[in-house]
Amino acid sequence: MVPDIFLLEEKKTKTMSSKNNYAQELLMRQLTELKKNPNDSFSVGIGEDGNLFRWEIMIMGPADSLFEGGFFKAEMIFPPDFPNSPPSLRFLSKMWHPNVYPDGKVCISILHPPGEDKFNSQETAEERWRPILGVEAVLVSVLSMLCDPNINSPANIDAGKQLRDDPKEFKRAVRRVVRASQEDM
Repeated sequence: MVPDIFLLEEKKTKTMSSKNNYAQELLMRQLTELKKNPNDSFSVGIGEDGNLFRWEIMIMGPADSLFEGGFFKAEMIFPPDFPNSPPSLRFLSKMWHPNVYPDGKVCISILHPPGEDKFNSQETAEERWRPILGVEAVLVSVLSMLCDPNINSPANIDAGKQLRDDPKEFKRAVRRVVRASQEDM
């Protein structure tokens, strides 16, 4: 007779495997759709390692923004339980922006886990991740973030303070980042 604990562990493993399969199918569908109908502002692909849960992203600086003309490399990492949990997005190119941590990790509402955050009353549950959202929605939100930084809740306090207190110097810093991204191509 098999102990109950082993049966529970086997059931848990099968459940995790089926969630992982669903995530893989969904990611493959979204990748295929983005390749078939590309967006002029970003491109997506899988790295050489073939890991479907780690995408390579190229974000073009939006027109009429401080980041215009830039080519910013990023990576999007998907959790095994995607789409129930949000992906994370991190710029690999140098980035100077109030809503991007110094290590490149992007901090915007759509990348925060579903539900209410009792510590952040500025953010509603509707602004946070929901399983109905997809990769394109995240990337469009990142483009929006580049056009309209939120200095009220900065991830990079120095960039937020500089934008608020010395916008001319902030613009110069962003221009240096844009030039560096162009040279890195």
